[in-house]
Amino acid sequence: MSSLRLLLSSSVDPWFNLAVEDGIFRQMSATQRVLFLWRNADTVVIGRAQNPWKECNTGRMEQDNVRLARRSSGGGAVFHDLGNTCFTFMAGKPGYDKGISTGIILRALAMLGVDAQASGRNDLLVNTADGARKISGSAYRESKDRGFHHGTLLLDTDLSRLANYLNPDVKKLQAKGITSVRSRVANLTELLPDVSHEAVCNAIVAAFFEHYQERCDAEYISPEALPDLPGFREQFARQSSWTWNFGQAPDFSHVLDTRFDWGGIELHFDVEKGVISRCQLFTDSLNLTPLETFAEKMVGVAYRPDAVLALGKELGNIFPAQCKDFDALSVWLAESIR
Repeated sequence: MSSLRLLLSSSVDPWFNLAVEDGIFRQMSATQRVLFLWRNADTVVIGRAQNPWKECNTGRMEQDNVRLARRSSGGGAVFHDLGNTCFTFMAGKPGYDKGISTGIILRALAMLGVDAQASGRNDLLVNTADGARKISGSAYRESKDRGFHHGTLLLDTDLSRLANYLNPDVKKLQAKGITSVRSRVANLTELLPDVSHEAVCNAIVAAFFEHYQERCDAEYISPEALPDLPGFREQFARQSSWTWNFGQAPDFSHVLDTRFDWGGIELHFDVEKGVISRCQLFTDSLNLTPLETFAEKMVGVAYRPDAVLALGKELGNIFPAQCKDFDALSVWLAESIR
């Protein structure tokens, strides 16, 4: 029986694919060597310890129907579309070695006619007329007895969209994380105009089999053909939840201010696990009681637009004379934290 396992996903749902990845990693035999190939439709994928409000323009993402997905590994934020091919290599220890998986990707690229080099701890570069350009970034995760290396290859991604979603709006946001480094990148289509996701996957599979001198049958998976992973539905639900994708953000503080007809307002939030733990309000409004009540009730509310809008309606019922004011305040706040 082969020690290899090969999974090919036809789903472009990032939450499905990341749930598959995490499920395999948790349940695989320590003697297995796994290759998982996949891609996502429009998505910003952030590292496990990143703050989406810091790394992403969440408002623009919502407008353009771009999903946010938090992976279980470290590293920075990246934009995925169907011009990306994603790869994941997994192995038990002591056989796990990210140098092996990097070598397999480099061999696959060579099969396609691309001369690439590893750079630093997680990038692949190609030489172009404009100098060295990045075509792949990676991240890693290890546990006591196993590890994985996953990353993307830029085939024909829309590079003009990177800045739309990975450069946040200017906000007074102090985060305890580290802002990702954005590198100069290139698509493989600049070197191979006819390259396709299928061709890249075929080359990676061939290099995988060649390295281990073994073969195995591919498992074709999708939401209609779920992988053989106990508890997968629960894992998929967790991966797609707001609690995981937003609520796992590091603790941070956010300051927002604006002016309405009735006065100016400045709000200082402390947010822990996606929930407001402190709200301090400053205002020159003459009618303080409703606003002070608003600040008090914000504590314990999820830092998400629908929760803020619901609180605005609640307070409008408590203070009917200020109903329109609370509507305007909650709409502004919901737009500011998207």
